[in-house]
Amino acid sequence: MKMALDTTAVPSGGLRAKTGLRHKLHSFFVYVKHHPMLYLMLIPGLFFLFIYKLAPLYGILIAFKDYNIFLGSNPIDAIGLSDWVGLEHFRRLFASSQFTKVLANTLIINGLKILWLFPIPIICAILLNEIRRATSRKFAQTAIYMPYFFSWVVIFGIFYSLFGSYGIINTAITAMGGTRIGFFTDNSVFRSVLVFTEGWKEVGYNTVIYLAAITGIDITLYEAARVDGASKWRQIWNITMPGLLPTIVLMLILKVGYILETGFEQVLVFYNPAVYEVADIIQTYVYRLGMGQMDFPLSTALGLFNSVVAFVLIVSANAISRKLLGRSIW
Repeated sequence: MKMALDTTAVPSGGLRAKTGLRHKLHSFFVYVKHHPMLYLMLIPGLFFLFIYKLAPLYGILIAFKDYNIFLGSNPIDAIGLSDWVGLEHFRRLFASSQFTKVLANTLIINGLKILWLFPIPIICAILLNEIRRATSRKFAQTAIYMPYFFSWVVIFGIFYSLFGSYGIINTAITAMGGTRIGFFTDNSVFRSVLVFTEGWKEVGYNTVIYLAAITGIDITLYEAARVDGASKWRQIWNITMPGLLPTIVLMLILKVGYILETGFEQVLVFYNPAVYEVADIIQTYVYRLGMGQMDFPLSTALGLFNSVVAFVLIVSANAISRKLLGRSIW
């Protein structure tokens, strides 16, 4: 009798887990039943995710095979028919001096972008928030946000007309007795051009993100600070910056996670063989290997390496932020 009482008095851990899972599933289906349109709206996004993100994952096998596009009736069949070579392409990749160079270029260029461009949108958002006249604030916000809608081809045309060998800037330099600067061909200058043009295009978009975060700060905090005699700088430091901290942490984690993705389209449009030494990054190297040299296995191995490192970095940055700051994405 005592044993029977003991076994029935407290449910086992497995039974509690099953009960909890059953309750969660029941709650989920009840919510779906009451909000069917919300889940119908998910269908296009899930379809896009499957077609463009999940289905192409089959192509990762190319990195582990001696891929020959002509083995099958189509490229997909050729993946299955190609011989398995394991990690051979990764060994070939890591032994290449070219890989070391493009990895260093990628880290340096993206490191410079984070160092110089990450704080600017925060400063711009704070300054725009302090503009009291609504018309002036909207005009300034639109002016810095507009370049975000330009394609990199258009931006290259604009800056080449300004900084090209016979552009406005070089013409002015020679008119004052100086020598022309090869902004697009000089290895010592080209990275600065990439950072500057990236900032001109992207700062406005990131500023809007921080402005949205500022609008979520309780305005009564500023009123209480003014009553206590706090100066504008004290209000910014003690109210605005703490209010922006979650967004800053989120953006920084994403930046660190994508540190190996320097901006393929920008570099592809701007660079040329004269600056390959300092501008050839992982994405452009993959593009030239795959499309130029038809070395699909090596380019796939490099792309997979890039994705794995990005995943590890973003998970690590999130864990460090959660441990040190108590804030994280998940």
